[in-house]
Amino acid sequence: MSKLTKEMPAVALRGMVILPSMTVHFDISREKSIKAVEQAMQENQQLFVVAQRSPETPEPEKKDLYSVGTVVNIRQLLRLPQNIFRVLAEGTERAELVDLDEEQGYLRAEVETFEERAEDEPGEAQREAMLRNLKELYQEYAQVNGRMRKELTTQIIREEKLSKLVTDIAVNLPLYYEEKQKILEAADLAERYELLCVILCCETEIMRARVELQQKVRERVDKNQRDYMLREQLKVIREELGDESVFTDAEQFQEAAAKLKAPRYVKEKLDKEIGHLKNMAGNTSESAVVRSYIETLLELPWDKMSKDNKNLKDARKVLETDHYGLEKVKERVLEFLAVRMLTKKGESPILCLVGPPGTGKTSVAKSIARAMNKKYVRISLGGVRDEAEIRGHRRTYVGAMPGRIANGMRAAGVKNPLMLLDEIDKTSSDYKGDTASALLEVLDAEQNVKFRDNYVEIPMDLSEVLFIATANDTRTIPRPLLDRMELIEISSYTENEKFHIAKEHLLEKQIKKNGLEKYDVTVTNGALKKIISSYTREAGVRSLERKIGEICRKSAREILENGKKSVKISEGNLDKYLGAERYNDSLRQREDEVGIVCGLAWTSVGGDTLEIEVNAMRGKGRLQLTGQLGDVMKESAEAGISYIRSVGKEYDIPEDFFQKHDIHIHIPEGAVPKDGPSAGITMATAILSAVTGHKVRADVAMTGEITLRGRVLPVGGLKEKLLAARNAGMNTVLLPGKNKVDVEEISKEIKKGLELVYVETMKDVLPVALIK
Repeated sequence: MSKLTKEMPAVALRGMVILPSMTVHFDISREKSIKAVEQAMQENQQLFVVAQRSPETPEPEKKDLYSVGTVVNIRQLLRLPQNIFRVLAEGTERAELVDLDEEQGYLRAEVETFEERAEDEPGEAQREAMLRNLKELYQEYAQVNGRMRKELTTQIIREEKLSKLVTDIAVNLPLYYEEKQKILEAADLAERYELLCVILCCETEIMRARVELQQKVRERVDKNQRDYMLREQLKVIREELGDESVFTDAEQFQEAAAKLKAPRYVKEKLDKEIGHLKNMAGNTSESAVVRSYIETLLELPWDKMSKDNKNLKDARKVLETDHYGLEKVKERVLEFLAVRMLTKKGESPILCLVGPPGTGKTSVAKSIARAMNKKYVRISLGGVRDEAEIRGHRRTYVGAMPGRIANGMRAAGVKNPLMLLDEIDKTSSDYKGDTASALLEVLDAEQNVKFRDNYVEIPMDLSEVLFIATANDTRTIPRPLLDRMELIEISSYTENEKFHIAKEHLLEKQIKKNGLEKYDVTVTNGALKKIISSYTREAGVRSLERKIGEICRKSAREILENGKKSVKISEGNLDKYLGAERYNDSLRQREDEVGIVCGLAWTSVGGDTLEIEVNAMRGKGRLQLTGQLGDVMKESAEAGISYIRSVGKEYDIPEDFFQKHDIHIHIPEGAVPKDGPSAGITMATAILSAVTGHKVRADVAMTGEITLRGRVLPVGGLKEKLLAARNAGMNTVLLPGKNKVDVEEISKEIKKGLELVYVETMKDVLPVALIK
């Protein structure tokens, strides 16, 4: 076989081999390949194509290419979108790559072509034997394959020239490019023949094995279980390979169950359900339910626990770093840790943090989890009204799932997390059950050792869980549920506490949140105090944080628009960022008036002042109440009038005054509903002032429930009420004498500047409040 040397453009093909006599399309997109094809079109339309050893090589060199390729004639060249060219080429002859040059911007190859000589052809008898043998092998392959076109098979079988037959079969066999490269590199006809025979025999055996496997699968599979085919095919293949360990879902579950740390009754339940799953058809809806149930049992942390922090100093440090104040909460958490360390276990308390919105109840729970090194899970109960949300659905229902408690345990991954039951006072009930009643078992230390979720069906131990609930108002929590929790009050913040929280926590948080860490943003102490007093009026610090965020956002815009490197916010320029002041001490400038008394009220968002106005007008003795007053407040007004009438002689009130005059009691902000007994002495004082004409001191505020005999009964929410009085600029506050013990527990900071007068009856109230 002689060799001829040629030089021509070359293209490296990815995952493709072109044989002589083969006409094929191929796409090119590399710049070098496109230039090579364009150069070939300018010369004699001849191109050398050779396969890459690895299709992933982006810019192949000579070492990355096979040594033997094919010289092709370009028949057609089409340009496609995205700079892709489609080439129609016909293979003409084999060629060996001698040298490769890239200097002209494309691959240019020096190749040696093979020219077959007549003496390379075998003898007549040998040629005939080879011809028949090859035809038989090809026919056998085509018969087993079943996908070969009969016309193509017939055409190939009719070929009588051995070299042409070898080429035709090689071209039309669906082989990987590595196999075709071997055929291409076999320069001798006899070598190509032997190689092709081996390939045909191997492919035929593979096809036969495949047919046998499919036949065995068909025998195993029932007519009504066609969709089970793929699973059975895999099973038969593993058996044929000698691998009998067929890992079905059930066996994987069995293996996971063996590794699971859980009580014996849990493992027995798992074994029963896995055995049930094994006997099911894979496509039934019931199998999906069972599989989901098994996965739930495997994911629940039956005996898996995290290690609690046992260092009290570290725990205290975390709590002090995260929150300012809140001493009672911090003390209770450290007490629990101390008891846990001494007893090695100890009962986990069920704490309920009660306070107005924005006072940090949820963030306190996060800090406790961090201080104790516990996993943190939050379950929002606001608006939940279906018992199944807590206890889960029974598996008989479509779409059944575990309850929120079980899902929380699964999410935590341990049996001793900190679980926050957020907004426990916002639950409700409907025809589907009472949510609060469902929580009774969860929050009872005697019962939650064996809490039973309807979906899980087997008892779960919740005794290691540290439950912390949050609520704004305990009045909406049912008494049995409230009895199971230890209440810790997080009351309203004083202005000093708000200042420290803003300076030490909120300001830094908002600067970081608004991308201002790299810049010098300063808010003076005076500006912070002015934001607290003149721009927010709340029990917590949520609005305060929003105002600080507003300042940071406007500072960010100022920095970017004006190119400033630093921004300083002071009292003088605060209105530039937050606008005009929203609150002022307007009550402080009010003069002493007749029939107007300042009362103190407690709301779910903190304390507030109520101006109670009373007018006495000529009429027929009618009592009119306006301002959205509730039933309890209306009854307090009636009790106040009855008391005033009973002591009328002492204040020189004519006996027929109440028959000839109408009394109108109004509480401003009429659109806001108001209720409660604590405004009793306030209304009685206002009525007496309106009837007698005596003015009421403008700097006096009061709270207390009144009886028909004029006794003053104790009330709640004193800290919030005192804060409201102080914010309103009051000097004197009248409080029930029986509340003296409660007031002593309130910090001196709140009481500073206030004259507290304790009253037992209305006779103690009137001399202080009225100006004679």
